Amino acid sequence: MGSGQKRNKLLVPEASQAMYQFKYELAREVGVENQIQGDYWGHVSSRDCGAVGGGMVRQMIQTVEQQIAQQGSPSQTIAATNQTTGTIQ
Repeated sequence: MGSGQKRNKLLVPEASQAMYQFKYELAREVGVENQIQGDYWGHVSSRDCGAVGGGMVRQMIQTVEQQIAQQGSPSQTIAATNQTTGTIQ
């Protein structure tokens, strides 16, 4: 996708750089890093892009589940997260 065509907006814009690094970390793990040219993913198959995105979602869910296990109920975790990020639910 070329510059200026980004459709997905982060809920926490400050996380942009971390998410970018996270995506490229998983691309290395999946083995498609050599197919990426700068920010251009056009030579990466849909299956491989899905593996990168799916891996990101899996790891984010795992992180939240661990936080819930450590902090108690999901509503407490969400409240703590909202307090940290300044969002209101």
